[in-house]
Amino acid sequence: MTISSVRLDIAAVRDCPGDGGKDAILRMIGEIGQKCYRLDAEAVRAGLVARESLGSTGFGRQIAIPHSKLLDLDRCVGIFLRLAEPVEFDAQDGKPVDLIFALLSPAKGGVEHLQALAEISRFLRDDNMVAKLRGASGHDALYALLSKQREQRAA
Repeated sequence: MTISSVRLDIAAVRDCPGDGGKDAILRMIGEIGQKCYRLDAEAVRAGLVARESLGSTGFGRQIAIPHSKLLDLDRCVGIFLRLAEPVEFDAQDGKPVDLIFALLSPAKGGVEHLQALAEISRFLRDDNMVAKLRGASGHDALYALLSKQREQRAA
């Protein structure tokens, strides 16, 4: 199982407190996008908010995959957050989320966006992997779990 089509900077993998709710999380994703990928933080936040207005990206099992397309990108990038305290995300199953994998894609990357979204979804539907992500001992362990998938494909 891989997430090979998404660039994931080590600084874009974070343990976070989870306070402040969904809006604060979307704002944080924008700030991380700015720091890690040189994106406009407000454009990232606004794109995610616009997508959430169509329906929650919380797909159940305490996991969300907020996503947006942006003009300033030439490839898909990701931001992974593990929250210490779950936040309400209007998820389909009504449960708050504690794992968030945000996908930011090129504005004209329709097929690329859908393929990346499908990869992330398959990855996060693996109960064993989700348990490992939740139980990882810290930032380095989280990144190792996420990046190991890429290394296995490259081998």
